[in-house]
Amino acid sequence: MNKTSKKYLEKTKTIDTSKKYSFADAVKLVKGTAWAKFPESVDLAITLNLPSKKPDSIRGLVTLPNGTGKTMKVAVLSRGDKLKEAEQAGADVFGADDLIERISKGFLDFDVLLATPDMMPQVGKLGKILGTKGLMPNPKSGTVTNDIAKSIKEFKAGKLEYRMEKGGVVHLLVGKISFELEKIKENLAVALNAVRKSKPSSVKGSFFKSATISSTMGPGIKLDLREMETEE
Repeated sequence: MNKTSKKYLEKTKTIDTSKKYSFADAVKLVKGTAWAKFPESVDLAITLNLPSKKPDSIRGLVTLPNGTGKTMKVAVLSRGDKLKEAEQAGADVFGADDLIERISKGFLDFDVLLATPDMMPQVGKLGKILGTKGLMPNPKSGTVTNDIAKSIKEFKAGKLEYRMEKGGVVHLLVGKISFELEKIKENLAVALNAVRKSKPSSVKGSFFKSATISSTMGPGIKLDLREMETEE
């Protein structure tokens, strides 16, 4: 057994896998189960109670009050003055046909891709490349916009897109292990509430089947979602 497996198993022993933890206790545990030498993130995984598990059928935006702790790389596809606006607002990558060509050849060194509406006919040709990575600009995710400067600042400040993946699961980054307990807890509550608000009217009963948090390398910790019941 390798060292990684041993450390993981040691941390797993500190968790009662049959128990669902309060948000506060879960956050304490997730900080205690992180063991990697690099700064681990805190990840949230929500399994939705949906009859249809079609990817992207549930998607939206959430702004975490305490940010993600991750430096977001923002790329912009536009032309003319909008490219100047992107540069001035702090975009990491920006361009028009030249950037489209780079992406078509495999360049994906960014976390968010913004595009102005006029660029979408060309962006559509990149669907197979961007779609598999969850990077395809979409009006619903706020990534197709003419307000480039505002969008760049928002995404760099902690705005995230969430979307349902195969199997009905939504993954969200809710901070870093180095964050204070209350900041992680606050981000967690905001993320859960944002996804909950995406509940289709056709879904009866609870929208969430289960939810867990974990550090990047740590075991999953089940959340007691009854804390949200008073808000439903």
